[in-house]
Amino acid sequence: MSFQYTMSSNSLPSFDEHQWLISIQQTLEEVPENDHDFPVSIFTVPKTLRACDPESYTPQLVAIGPYHYWRPEPYEMESYKIAAAKRTQKQLQTLKLQHVVDHLINLEPKIRASYHKFLNLNKETLGWMMAIDACFLLEFLQIYAIKEGDVTVTRVSSGMSHLVDYAGRKSAHNSIIKDMVMLENQIPLFVLRKTLELQFSSLEIADERLLLMLVGFCQELSPFKMIQDLPKIQVSQCAHLLDYLYDTIVPRLTDSSMDITEAEDLPGDENNPKKESSSGNSSYVKEFLKKKSYVKDLFSKIWEMLSKLNKGTINILKPVLFSRPVKVLLKLPWKILSNLPVFAILKQPVQYIFVSQYKKPENESSNKEINKPPLVEEITIPSVTELSQSGFIFSPTTSNILSITFDPKTRTLYLPTVSLDVNTEVVLRNLVAYEASNASGPLVFTRYTELMNGIIDTAEDVKLLREKGIIMNHMKSDEEVANLWNGMSKSIRLTRVPFLDKVIEDVNKHYNGCWKVKLGRFLKVYVFGSWKFLILIGAMCLLLLMGLQTFRSVYSRARTFKIDGLNSTLT
Repeated sequence: MSFQYTMSSNSLPSFDEHQWLISIQQTLEEVPENDHDFPVSIFTVPKTLRACDPESYTPQLVAIGPYHYWRPEPYEMESYKIAAAKRTQKQLQTLKLQHVVDHLINLEPKIRASYHKFLNLNKETLGWMMAIDACFLLEFLQIYAIKEGDVTVTRVSSGMSHLVDYAGRKSAHNSIIKDMVMLENQIPLFVLRKTLELQFSSLEIADERLLLMLVGFCQELSPFKMIQDLPKIQVSQCAHLLDYLYDTIVPRLTDSSMDITEAEDLPGDENNPKKESSSGNSSYVKEFLKKKSYVKDLFSKIWEMLSKLNKGTINILKPVLFSRPVKVLLKLPWKILSNLPVFAILKQPVQYIFVSQYKKPENESSNKEINKPPLVEEITIPSVTELSQSGFIFSPTTSNILSITFDPKTRTLYLPTVSLDVNTEVVLRNLVAYEASNASGPLVFTRYTELMNGIIDTAEDVKLLREKGIIMNHMKSDEEVANLWNGMSKSIRLTRVPFLDKVIEDVNKHYNGCWKVKLGRFLKVYVFGSWKFLILIGAMCLLLLMGLQTFRSVYSRARTFKIDGLNSTLT
């Protein structure tokens, strides 16, 4: 469909209404009955992502497809693309490139349906654009597919030899690779298939050749270098080059991979009506017994510390601790005890340091939270350095994202090996953008980048993961890698990815349950950050010392008086 636009005096676009009606009618007649088989797959990058790093989504050297075709910067590569088309025409032997264009014109409705943005181009222009770009892409991808034995042979035309370098040492080569994986710089994969089919006169041979190109290209470009068995993906099932790369990195989730735990173990399930008591009194009794046990635990800890003192001190304190007033105090209900001035201040610190998992009140959560999108706070996870200092272990895997697990017994976090180079940031960002635009389910890859962003804060975190073999750094420094992951924080929406959420939840649970962590937070919150608590502890120590001094003075005087009386009696 083509609109004839003109520019009015006020610089606003206008078009011929009669021509518009004709174009609409022709388009409706050309739409095939199975139009639902042509889903949109090439999107424009959302503004929220583009604002963070525009250069990662905008081609700088070569434009593939209609979105950036006439931009001045990439249009300079047009001569190389036309030269590639001429070489393809020679391989067609008796046919001309016009023959390829004619076949692509027949696929015009399918091509237009692949793009999210309206294409203001006529059939011929769109057909020639697809043909020229397909010839250029296929010639470039060939360097990753041609193999003789175990040695990779690079066959590059003389017209492109100064741009292409299989070893990736030339900046122009890396620039072309970056542009090829950008979301807005794609053409449908069936265009490449059709071009190869006309060259080899067989769709089967065309798919085999294209598959070799795509596999070699993705192995070279994928950040996950250590994957043992790449998934077998049919070329006919992929929309474009970026889609094929996404499928090799992010496996399709099955029901078994999503079911990570039983229903009663899900976050927020403590409020499940099935697990509640039939009466409100029983829950009150349980809560009362729990709170009462906290007090007993506190005094047992105090007695354990006092038991290490000398016997003389124990003999002095023992009558006091087991006196009738103290026993009466322990038998008081928790509500009355917690309202006393001293215990009201001590209540929260005691719960914080002696309770392994402090739970929120029941009215703060509900079963509906299970299906709600996660909050930003729920993505919070300690850094690699903090986890290592608390006894956590990091271990690399040679599989995909689904291999991310946490072993609570050994406190081992398993992460896939990821290789980072000059092209990685563009690859990661465009994979996130494509997933956000295309995925109807959970954003698995986006969640992975959020996890890595959460555990990596500084260059020291990168260094620890690099020493463990999880990160293979081919960039300038660890600081540059840390900045890469920290810059991946923006996302379109937050969704729940069960197996990753379970890992984050378990890591946080075991980290927060460490005595070292709890003691550090306790000192920070209730000691260094609370002058009231310090005054209370000082006053209690002073009163205790004064009481001991008074008791010792009275006891010594009574003993002296008793001895003097005994002596006077004997005399």
